[in-house]
Amino acid sequence: MDKWEKFLIELSDRVIKGEKLGREEALAILQTPDEYIALLVYLAQKVKNHFHDPNKVELCSIINAKSGACSEDCKFCAQSKFYKTPINVYPLVPKDEIVEGAYRAVEFGANRYCVVLSGKSATPEEVERIKESVEEIKKVKGLPINVCVSAGTLDEESLLKLKSAGVKRINHNLEASKNFFPKIVSTHTWEERYETIKRIKKVGLSTCCGGIFGMGESDEDRVDLALTYSELEVDSIPLNFLMPIEGTPLEKAPGVEPLEALRIIAMFRFTNPRAELRLCGGREQTLRDFYGMAMLMTNAMMVGGYLTRAGRDIKKDYQLIRDLRLERLEKVLE
Repeated sequence: MDKWEKFLIELSDRVIKGEKLGREEALAILQTPDEYIALLVYLAQKVKNHFHDPNKVELCSIINAKSGACSEDCKFCAQSKFYKTPINVYPLVPKDEIVEGAYRAVEFGANRYCVVLSGKSATPEEVERIKESVEEIKKVKGLPINVCVSAGTLDEESLLKLKSAGVKRINHNLEASKNFFPKIVSTHTWEERYETIKRIKKVGLSTCCGGIFGMGESDEDRVDLALTYSELEVDSIPLNFLMPIEGTPLEKAPGVEPLEALRIIAMFRFTNPRAELRLCGGREQTLRDFYGMAMLMTNAMMVGGYLTRAGRDIKKDYQLIRDLRLERLEKVLE
C-alpha cells in the first residue's frame, strides 16, 4: 500500500468513526492524483453509505417563481438587473401557478419542491403569497411533497410565518468562501448570508446551503466553504458547477474539469458526512461521462431544469437511478 492509498483509507476510516477533518487534510483531498480518483470515489461512497441509506436517492424540483430584475450584482447570475442576459423577467407568479408547480414536481418523482424568488429579500407581501400557496399545497390530500423556499435574506418573522404554513426547509446559499465572496458580489456581504443561515436554524427550519464551483476560486476557497458548512451543520448542500451565461461577467470563466469536480464532491462528502449532497446546476456539462461516479458519493439531485437554464433529460436520470440499483426517496415530513 503506497502513501496515497494509506492516506485516503485512513481519512475515510477517521470520518466514519466521527472525527472531523482539518483544513490541510481537506486540501489534500483536492490534490489527489488522477490515478487514485477511483479509490477516492469508492471511499467517499463508503462514507456516504455509513451515514445515509445506501439504496435511496432524493429528487428535488424548483419553480422560478419570480425571475430577473434582481437588485444584486452576483457575477454568475443571469437574473441581475446589472447584466443583459437572455432570460424572462416577471414578478411573483400567482398562487395557483405555485400550487401547479407542486403537482409537476410530483410528476417528476421529486420528494422536495422549492419555491425560488429572485432578489435580495422577499417583501412581506411576497412572503404572504408564498405562505398562502404552501397552505394550499398542504390542503391537497395525497400530494406527497416537502415544500422548501428560497427567498433571500428573510427575517425571523417571515421565517416563522413560512414555517407555520408547512415549509420544511429554506435554501440560502453562501455560494463561495468568505474570502472569495467579495470578488463575485458587492451589493451584499457574505456575513449577511451567514447570519441568515443561523437565523433559519434558530427557528427550527432545515437548511439547504450550497456553492458554485468554477468561478475562479482557489482550492483553499473550496475547502473554506466546505468547513463553514461543517461548522454550521447544514442539512443539505447543493453542489453547483458554473454554467457560464452570456452577458454576465463570468461568461468566460474557466469552469471545472470532470476529475476536478469529483475531487470537490469527495472533499465535501468527507468534510460533511452527515449532510445530503445534492447535484444541481451544471452537473451535466461538467461531469459528462463521469456523472455516474458522482452519484455514488451523493444523496440527491435536482431534476426538471434550473432557474434560467434547462436541465438534463429526466429519462436519463431515471435510467441512471435504475442502473445504480437505487430507489427514489419518498418521504413527506409531518
